[in-house]
Amino acid sequence: MDVKLKQCFIAVDDHDKALAFYRDVLGLEVRNDVGFEGMRWVTLGSPLQPDVEIVLEPPGANPDASPADRQAMAELLAKGMLRGVIFTTEDCDALYERVRESGGDVLQEPTDQPYGVRDCAFRDPAGNQLRFLQRPAE
Repeated sequence: MDVKLKQCFIAVDDHDKALAFYRDVLGLEVRNDVGFEGMRWVTLGSPLQPDVEIVLEPPGANPDASPADRQAMAELLAKGMLRGVIFTTEDCDALYERVRESGGDVLQEPTDQPYGVRDCAFRDPAGNQLRFLQRPAE
């Protein structure tokens, strides 16, 4: 089978704050910025992975979501209960310092995990948990 990941979605409540984090702090490139019916979607990706994209979308962007569903999503986002993504990096400690110095919400300092990676964790400006892992040198 020829199956590859193309896009993943992260709910954000403020695209400009999210862009300042994902683009300016993490160094992802903006690939698309679209407004439609009062909503906005921003697509970003790593220059190292031209075929993989993260789409920043409003909570409850599904057109079939009821007003109650949209409200529930917004509340879960505000509580930091929605999951984000896991990134890899060549230098977990340097990335940690960069994000921490930018004012990132630290969840975990760089830690050597018993399952063989070194990782750290932050919340993005919307409260999504992001992990950054460094694989051991081979």
